[in-house]
Parts: sequence; C-alpha cells; structure tokens
Amino acid sequence: MVFVFAVLGLLILLLAGDALVKGAVNLSLRLGVPALIVSLTIVAFGTSAPELLISVQAALEGVPGIALGNVIGSNTANVLLVLGVPALITVMHTSQCDTRKSYYQMIAGSILFIVLAFRGVFDWISGLILLAALALILGDAMRDALLHRRDGCDPCSDDLEEPEGADPDMPGWKIGLFLLLGLIGLPLGADLLVDSATEIAEMFGVPDTVIGLTLVALGTSLPELATTVMAAIRKQADVAIGNVIGSNMFNLLAIIGVASTIAPMPVDPELLEFDIWVMLGASILLIPFVLFKKDLGRVWGVVLSGLYVSYILLVLT
Repeated sequence: MVFVFAVLGLLILLLAGDALVKGAVNLSLRLGVPALIVSLTIVAFGTSAPELLISVQAALEGVPGIALGNVIGSNTANVLLVLGVPALITVMHTSQCDTRKSYYQMIAGSILFIVLAFRGVFDWISGLILLAALALILGDAMRDALLHRRDGCDPCSDDLEEPEGADPDMPGWKIGLFLLLGLIGLPLGADLLVDSATEIAEMFGVPDTVIGLTLVALGTSLPELATTVMAAIRKQADVAIGNVIGSNMFNLLAIIGVASTIAPMPVDPELLEFDIWVMLGASILLIPFVLFKKDLGRVWGVVLSGLYVSYILLVLT
C-alpha cells in the first residue's frame, strides 16, 4: 500500500500544481498584471510548486535527503531523460533559439549551489544567497524579454504573449476553484508522498537520499518528460533545451532557496562525493547543443537515456 500512497501523493501533487498555475495565471491577468510578468514569475513558480512543496515538507519532517535528492535527481533527469527520450523519437533542432546566456546562468547557479553545499548545510544564509541570485536572473530575463518584444526579433519569446493556462473566458468561480484545489492539494500531496517515500526507504533499508534521487526525482520530472515527448511527436521540440535550462535553474535557486530559509537541511556526504558532480556533468553535456548548435538526434538520445539508466542503477546499488 505504501507504493500506492506514493503514486497517489505524486498524482495529487501534479494535478494540484496544474490547477494552481491555471488559477493564478487567470487571476493575475484579470487583475491587470502584464502577461510577460505572469510568464516569467507566476507560471515558472507554479510549475515548480510540486517540487517546492516536497522539499519544504521533507525539510520540516527531518528528511533533508529527500529534499536535496529530489532537486539534484530532477536536474540530472531533466538533461539525460527529458531530452534523451524525445530525441529517440525525432531529431530536435537546437539552432532556432539562442539559449547561451541562460545556459551560462544555469552553470553559474549550479556552481553556486555546489559551493554552498560544501558548507555542510543549507540554512537561511544559503537560502538568501540562492534567492538573491534568482532575483538577479529573473530581473535580467524580464529586461531582455521587454527588449526583444520591443524589437520584435526573437521568435523564442512569442510564447510570452500567452502564458500557460491562460483562458480569457474562464469565469471567476472557476478561477477560485482552481486556486482552492491547488492550495489544498499541494500540501496534501506533498505530505503523502514524503511520508510514503520515507517508509519505502525504511522498508528497503536505503537512505532517504536515494529515494529522493530516484523515485521522487523521477516522479516530479514526469510532467517535463510528457511535455517534451509530445512536442517531439508534433515536431515542435526546438526549444526543449531552453525549457530544461529554466527548470534546472528554478530547482536549484528557488526550491532550495525557499526550503532552506524555512528549515535547515544538512547535506549528505554521499551527495557531495558523487551525485552533485553527476548533475554538473549532465549540464556540461549540453555544450554541443547550446554553444555549437548541434542537433539532438537518435544517437544522442540513446547516449543520454543510457547514461540516466546507468546512473539510476549505480545509485540503487
């Protein structure tokens, strides 16, 4: 039953996160908040809400391994699995959007995260540093987006005009219902998943960090995987790398930043010895596609997916 509760908690989290995004986006647009700001802030935070709630809940319940393992494992899965599986379906062209600046920011964020991790604990000091870095990146992204919109020369910023989940005809009661479902479902799902994951770790005698790196991380990466697979099937996967880069930055800076200001999270030494470097190595693997505009074809799909399977097997053994 513990596995059933874990899946149920994950399902509640994903559905509640989607409901919260829809409600918050449409409420913000109705209140007159510009669509650009909604896309860069509310949508970005909303889609990371399940991971955020898991990390906060895990930190509060004294299982920081699940919180940190979830973020590190999700970032690794985002590169190796979320990009690898769609590449098995079709070639993803990466030459249409310039993601170099965001990529440099992600690498800088990853290095900052690693440096703070070697302090041995993510406390409120680490949290404030990570959130300050996030604020700088968001401010820079907003400035760039405004410039691109004014010049009308960036095809990758077209989706900023219509934020995810926007529906001009959505009635007020439905917006309220989405918000209510999101606000109730997120903590409920997080509590269920963290408790179940902790029980599974105890059942198999493995550290909670391992469960965070595998079961929880894979589960919270499923929405990104589903999105990129569908985009690949529709031949619209050209900006998948940009989405992965953005998701990874938010995981490191926003999720750990917020969670560590709420409760201190000691860092498992095994994360420092192996997993954190795998995460950084996976990010470095993006260099040919981001800097040299190489296409992500089936060969790379096999390589990336194979590396992820190998990594999971190593973690579990």
